[in-house]
Amino acid sequence: MKKTLTFAILHFSVAFTITYLLTGSIVIGGAVALIEPAVNTVVYYFHDKVWNRIEANDLAIAAS
Repeated sequence: MKKTLTFAILHFSVAFTITYLLTGSIVIGGAVALIEPAVNTVVYYFHDKVWNRIEANDLAIAAS
């Protein structure tokens, strides 16, 4: 979970900075930085879980 939280903080910072530089708006930068990384962080968490299962299945097959 720590990995996911640090990823969220990093992603928030990048999303805000890029959006602010493109729009010049702190409000839009903040809104995008809250919504997009939040959704992406949840998706990343489940993506990581799926890959862990794939790797476990690969190990089980190799051990057979």
